[in-house]
Amino acid sequence: MTEKGGALSLLLPDGFHEQLLFQGSPAAQTAPLWFAVQTRPRHEKKVNCELREKGIHSFLPLRREKRRWSDRSQWIELPMFSQYVFVRVLPSGNSRIRVLQTRGVVQYVGATGRGIPIPDEQMESLISIVSRNVPTVSHEFLRVGQRIRIRGGSLEGVEGILSAIQNEKCLVVSIDLIHKSVAIRLEGFEVEPA
Repeated sequence: MTEKGGALSLLLPDGFHEQLLFQGSPAAQTAPLWFAVQTRPRHEKKVNCELREKGIHSFLPLRREKRRWSDRSQWIELPMFSQYVFVRVLPSGNSRIRVLQTRGVVQYVGATGRGIPIPDEQMESLISIVSRNVPTVSHEFLRVGQRIRIRGGSLEGVEGILSAIQNEKCLVVSIDLIHKSVAIRLEGFEVEPA
């Protein structure tokens, strides 16, 4: 977990929210789901802090980058996905409105601004990577490629797409809704088809 709260571990079992949402179950109204929220440029940290102050479960994945100025260099934490914060709220209700009333929030990402739930397994993979401080690099969004799963080690069960970056095998974890991805080097990890 980063100093700025870069990880949150409240998760539902795989596919649970999708079953509720698409089966029309009354429980679909009571189960919180993950949504992406678009923010104004460079407002991600402010939005994340204000959402947490309101008691809303939010997740802002951060990455460390070394910046160099003329007189010094320093490590800083930057949002992994510029202009996006993730929230876990009920699909309808007051918490959705409170998210939209947060300064710096533009809209929910998805159809007609109402938002489309993000599958839990995608968020679980991203949270697992961020919480373990695994080095990542930004990666273009991919729809094609072989889907793989890491076997063993601290990232057991993390799934993504097999890719090659600069002749090194990488696992790309994508958040489909916002068309953003991160890549981790697979050196030292065993993988299997998912």
